[in-house]
Amino acid sequence: MSQVSFRILEGDLKAWLQKAIAEACEALDVEIVEGHIAREHVHLCVSAPPKLSPALIVQKIKGQTAERIFREFPQLTKRYWGKHFWARGYCVSTVGIDEATIRKYIKEQSDDDTSEKQMRFWK
Repeated sequence: MSQVSFRILEGDLKAWLQKAIAEACEALDVEIVEGHIAREHVHLCVSAPPKLSPALIVQKIKGQTAERIFREFPQLTKRYWGKHFWARGYCVSTVGIDEATIRKYIKEQSDDDTSEKQMRFWK
């Protein structure tokens, strides 16, 4: 049985998504401390005002970028109909893991089958 892999976050979409996530975070007054866009998912380490819950931050980033993705890349509506681009779930940790560990984990993320350098949010 072969496994189907949807590697969508590449090329123009990857570059565009980096900018869109950065703009969504800026609008929320959320600082991206570390970030990595893999082919199938995104890792972010952010610093946010205490008035914003992690759930709200994820909801806003995913919602805003999904709407913009379908406007900017209309060909994706054939694959992701119903304006559902992102998966429902996400993982958030606010306690128990220190920031250095999270940043190290994100920096070490890479796709096994490519030597392409990671696209970073932070310089």
